Amino acid sequence: MTRWQDTSLSPDERANALRAEMTIEEKVAQLGSAWPGNEQLNANVAPMQDVFARGGVPFEQVRAAGIGHLTRVFGTAPVTAAEGAERVAALQREIIDETRLGVPAIVHEECLTGFTTLGATVYPSPLAWAATFEPALVERMSTAIAEDIRAVGVHQGLSPVLDVVRDYRWGRVEETLGEDPYLVGMMGSAYVRGLETTGIVATLKHFAGYSASRAARNHAPVSIGPREFRDVILPPFEMSIRDGGARSVMNAYVDLDGVPVAANTPLLTGVLRDEWGFDGVVVSDYWAIAFLKSMHRVTDSVGGAGALALAAGIDVELPDTLCYGKELIELVRSGEVPESLVDRSVHRLLRQKAELGLLDPGWAPKVEAVDLDSPRNRAIAREIAEKSVVLLANDRVLPLRGGKIAVVGPCADDPLAFMGCYSYPNHVLPRFPEFGIGVEAPSLVDSLRAELPGASISLEAGCPIRDEDRSGFAEAVAAADEADVCIVVVGDRAGLFGEGTSGEGCDAEDLSLPGVQDELVAAVLATSTPVIVVVVSGRPYALGRHAGAAALVQAFMPGEEGGPALAGILSGRVAPSGRLPVQVPRVPGGSPGTYLHPPLGGNSEGISNLDPTPLFPFGHGISYTTYEYSDLSLSATEIPSDGSVSISVTVRNAGDRAGAEVVQLYLHDVQAQVTRPVLALAGFARVALEAGESKRVTFGLHADRTGFTGLDLRRIVEPGRFKVHVGRSATDLPCSATFDIVGPLRDLGPDRVLTTPATTT
Repeated sequence: MTRWQDTSLSPDERANALRAEMTIEEKVAQLGSAWPGNEQLNANVAPMQDVFARGGVPFEQVRAAGIGHLTRVFGTAPVTAAEGAERVAALQREIIDETRLGVPAIVHEECLTGFTTLGATVYPSPLAWAATFEPALVERMSTAIAEDIRAVGVHQGLSPVLDVVRDYRWGRVEETLGEDPYLVGMMGSAYVRGLETTGIVATLKHFAGYSASRAARNHAPVSIGPREFRDVILPPFEMSIRDGGARSVMNAYVDLDGVPVAANTPLLTGVLRDEWGFDGVVVSDYWAIAFLKSMHRVTDSVGGAGALALAAGIDVELPDTLCYGKELIELVRSGEVPESLVDRSVHRLLRQKAELGLLDPGWAPKVEAVDLDSPRNRAIAREIAEKSVVLLANDRVLPLRGGKIAVVGPCADDPLAFMGCYSYPNHVLPRFPEFGIGVEAPSLVDSLRAELPGASISLEAGCPIRDEDRSGFAEAVAAADEADVCIVVVGDRAGLFGEGTSGEGCDAEDLSLPGVQDELVAAVLATSTPVIVVVVSGRPYALGRHAGAAALVQAFMPGEEGGPALAGILSGRVAPSGRLPVQVPRVPGGSPGTYLHPPLGGNSEGISNLDPTPLFPFGHGISYTTYEYSDLSLSATEIPSDGSVSISVTVRNAGDRAGAEVVQLYLHDVQAQVTRPVLALAGFARVALEAGESKRVTFGLHADRTGFTGLDLRRIVEPGRFKVHVGRSATDLPCSATFDIVGPLRDLGPDRVLTTPATTT
């Protein structure tokens, strides 16, 4: 047994021992990756994949000196769990047997809405997780995902997405956890904990600023001030490292004020490691290092791109080895790139391999039988779906009472509308139609027929999701005319790089419903039949012209159990309890952007003729019962700049049926040295209440949670007056109080308090 195989030593000691035995070729090989089989596919699951995969190098040549990562063995072409596990095992055995040192590779896969492979559970999209406002439920889901992928030989998941939404037109809104950094951080940290405590390396992406691209265009440049960057964009990453325990970070594709993130040393090393103390592994987004040459044009060679990224702090190149190869080795040998930079990244990767057990003596891949769509998984998927549906408005038409129901709209009989762009059915299977969608997923109309067996339910699509085809309008209107109630189901079909209306590379010109769906809704609303508009989408769409509907329901891609979940909400079997993690705009061209705005970012009467007020605010959602708030109290009205205050409120279910309320705490800084948001979410608690039941909710707010980036770009707690508001949404806040922070201005370091705990009695 070699020293690096000695399990009595620390991972650092074992990594040092192995690195000392390596040649420069073997070190650099550990910083690369291989995507076996990808070069043979006509795929479209990563940007510029057709360009970079063309003429791929055979696997035996790539892994000749070793390999750092194996890319998407399960997620490239359809394989069963058993076939994929056997393929992983065969590749690992080849690496072990045919290389001098026999160091296994880390195997990574996508797992944003569940394990992205054939037949695995398709959970709701992250925007739907956020709508539950229940971190513990998200952690339970990610634990299940981690157990599944670990059983088949996967070590690392490329999730979660922690980009804070800044413009709803961006195609990847569906992958995010909303527009509030605290909500994103809380839900993202929960997801990370589920993976990491199960032994899977979580990968935070996309670090950082990706969602703030100009005009919401994928990969577009980002022009963002350092204060907004630190106060809005960065906190979820810091929370998920400190509170979630994430061991990997993935860079963003964009440039920040002209500096590509893949070559941004102040960010990847200065903030991430020097300020926050992150000691994990930074991996590149797919081909992001090569983009330094081909797209950002800050170097003229692949070796130069590798040198820039390595110096900045990217440890491993994914998904293939293009820039961390022979050209980089030549630069190291010539002295242009210090070998110490290679050693730095190799040490981080080998330490992680030691933590994963890959350096243990006699390690061998294991193949376990696993049901990737187990009853346990489906139960979790159903619970998230049910808790994520947001009832926006209801003029007593819901719950449904049976009778004659017309169901129209292009998403009514399409279960793929429930699934995000990183779900396997929408991500890979469009190129393999013989596999169908790979999982059982009833459509909404089929689910309604099962939910309401006594009702007479008709179906008319009316129009496609994105094509301008109005030929079905007449049938849809006729069906609505003949019914007691009409449900019109509209929204998105997720895809990639223009193949969908939502998803990576599927950005929107404005916030109208895709295609002619707005016209279809308007045509049905013109009948005398009460109309329920159900939006199943990856982003919020402008619904102001449909505000006269009898009911409005929003579902953010609720996954394979979305049909039964929505049917349960509409029938009344399930009480709606989802809340908006983004706003719903009023008009298509008047995106409110974000509720996190200073005074001049809102409706400033007499300043502009444009009103950005949304149709429905952040945090909004109603139910089949009502909730009352009372007796707000503070433990103190004055605290020191390093102190805390307890904020308590009573919430009561004033209706006649059980439900769950999301109690929301907002903070307002009355006066500060820089402009501050009018309101910012400071805490939340999801509270289950029986009919007539009351509970007392207490938030522990530390002074650190009032902190911000000041004039000199230091993060500070500034003495002054603060208002707290508690209620149902960012604009429905029946309880308010005031407290003062006194004493000296205080600098905040990396040990600052990041969360606001809530207790319920």
